[in-house]
Amino acid sequence: MTGAERPAPVVEFVGVGLTYPGPPPVAALRPCDLVVGRGEYVTITGPSGSGKSTFLNVAGLLDRPTTGTYLLDGIDTGTLKERDRTALRGSRIGFVFQSFHLLPHRTATENVELATMYQGGRRSRAERAAGARESLTRVGLGHRLEHTPTTLSGGERQRVAIARALAADPSLLLCDEPTGNLDTATADDVLALLDALHADGMTILVITHDHAVAARGQRSVAIRDGVVSEGAPA
Repeated sequence: MTGAERPAPVVEFVGVGLTYPGPPPVAALRPCDLVVGRGEYVTITGPSGSGKSTFLNVAGLLDRPTTGTYLLDGIDTGTLKERDRTALRGSRIGFVFQSFHLLPHRTATENVELATMYQGGRRSRAERAAGARESLTRVGLGHRLEHTPTTLSGGERQRVAIARALAADPSLLLCDEPTGNLDTATADDVLALLDALHADGMTILVITHDHAVAARGQRSVAIRDGVVSEGAPA
């Protein structure tokens, strides 16, 4: 692929690092360069304590790096005030977590719809509900719209969480151990859904310690002792 054909970056780290103040200071993420182009599926692997969570927090605009520049969709996030970072996070990043984080007594539609209330815009309640139903149908839950999480399987709950992440049509789907609470067969179903979303053009970053999950991506990036490098860790 020539330089002219490379997709525009969605995530671009330029010397990005994060050191927590001491004493003693802890270099949780050492300065690194990383580009994730539009439509790429990249996995981030490493053992516990390697810096994966720090990477997630920086990429998800939950923490500010102490060094370097992070551009999201070409926007220099380091120059933004906190409210603007929050707005950018809500409109450009969809999060999928290991533990689903669904409201147990709200329907699947309501869980997705409520999430869109914090993503800006002035859509009516009817428009939000229609968008939620569309997202749920996209992940194969069109027949479970009015079910609460307590009546759904683990795989279905994760699909609701993915639908919620997709509701704002984000530039980046950022997944943190998305199969960590699922059995093998259910995990395969969720990974197949991520494959399908990637085939549709979604940019996906998956944080995982599971090498089988990491193998699903186009590229694997390793983190060990805060050091980021291309390729799976030993």
